[in-house]
Amino acid sequence: MGRLVVVSNRVPVPDKGGIAPAGGLAVALKVALEEHGGIWMGWSGKSSGEHEPQPLAQLQQGNITYALTDLTDTDFEEYYQGFANRVLWPICHYRLDLAEYGRKEMAGYFRVNRFFAHRLAPLVKPDDVIWVHDYHLIPLAAELREMGLKNRIGFFLHIPWPPADVLFTMPVHEQIMRGLSHYDVVGFQTDHDLENFAGCLRREGIGDELGGGRFSAYGRVFKGDAYAIGIETAAFAEFAKKASTNKTVKRTRESIGNRSLIIGVDRLDYSKGITQRIDAFERFILANPAQHGHVTYLQITPKSRSEVPEYEAMQRMVAEQAGRVNGAIGAVDWVPIRYINRSIGRHILAGLYRLGKVGLVTPLRDGMNLVAKEYVAAQDPDDPGVLLLSRFAGAARKLHGALLVNPYDIEGTANAMARALSMPLEERKQRWKTMMDHLLEHDVTRWCQDFLDDLTGRPNEPGEHSNGGQAAYPAKTGIEASD
Repeated sequence: MGRLVVVSNRVPVPDKGGIAPAGGLAVALKVALEEHGGIWMGWSGKSSGEHEPQPLAQLQQGNITYALTDLTDTDFEEYYQGFANRVLWPICHYRLDLAEYGRKEMAGYFRVNRFFAHRLAPLVKPDDVIWVHDYHLIPLAAELREMGLKNRIGFFLHIPWPPADVLFTMPVHEQIMRGLSHYDVVGFQTDHDLENFAGCLRREGIGDELGGGRFSAYGRVFKGDAYAIGIETAAFAEFAKKASTNKTVKRTRESIGNRSLIIGVDRLDYSKGITQRIDAFERFILANPAQHGHVTYLQITPKSRSEVPEYEAMQRMVAEQAGRVNGAIGAVDWVPIRYINRSIGRHILAGLYRLGKVGLVTPLRDGMNLVAKEYVAAQDPDDPGVLLLSRFAGAARKLHGALLVNPYDIEGTANAMARALSMPLEERKQRWKTMMDHLLEHDVTRWCQDFLDDLTGRPNEPGEHSNGGQAAYPAKTGIEASD
């Protein structure tokens, strides 16, 4: 392949010292970009107000060019706040009740994708391979094709893909499906997402599966597959081990004392099931009087999209709910729920994960959920905690050692907490090892290479990725908490 061109809504630009923001995705893509040389293009996060954005700002770091564009206030409101986050996001997370359609916002979404294409095209060479990321940029390939680009272009969706009856409630679903057909490879997090996509093609009579992971639609043939994104497993495990000496982690451990720690870490979003989780914790305490005063639930929830009214309202609701539970079941010397509504550095989070006897990851719907994988990687092999994982998170398809729960079942989740805290050491070790072995083999670098191999047409070696890796794992996707 020639150079790699990555396009995403936001770009993790290195600071003045050349250090890029931490995170598995950024690490993997940066390694791939350094290997092949290339460009990472996206929105700068800044607004040009009412004026047309200035030319692309370009920053060269080694053989990587970071190319950033501002957006106008109108672009931000219609493309990002409007269609991306108030239509596509809720639809893909099965929340039809929260989707707010508007023709102006829909037009803005497609207009900004056209704007991105016109800014990107002059930078692209004929042998470059283009990799587009996430729901903000679904129409980008169609716009590039319209401009005459014949490069190999791949797309990866980081969030869930809904079934036909959900997707088709969106007035422009046909344009979205057509947009995906212009890619050479379309990647999803799980086999379930891939099945939903295939079902959408069949239901509308616009395409079909040809076998071998190939699809046809709108006169084009392309590959579709599941590529479960991973984390930098070995590095994060070492990170967590060293984090035990961090001052904040040490103070947290001392303040918890002999209490068991249940930890949840989520961006503030209605898809994460935070209110249901708090209800389940309250139910657990009320049903298990012996745990009163002996367990602490730490919920870390940084603010998210506070400019969107639904998120601002949710922030108030979660804070009020945590306060109500603390007031109802707490004691003078015991605060049951510690609720932190701000960002915490990954080096501290890694140490906090390691303190947690239970990792509570219970989204109502999630594409993958890397917190689940980070929690597992952070554990002490000699005394690992237990992962409580929503069956509706993409991670549940691979983390077979987790206790799977239905986040809508408050009593069932409460019972799973009790089971996790009383689980024997040998069972905890066995469950953890099953998950850790998988995460070590299927880390973020493997995910990145698998996708690029398919995009560039390089045949996989025996035993490597094929059909989303499904053949290598049994159909059973975990152990239900009620088993």
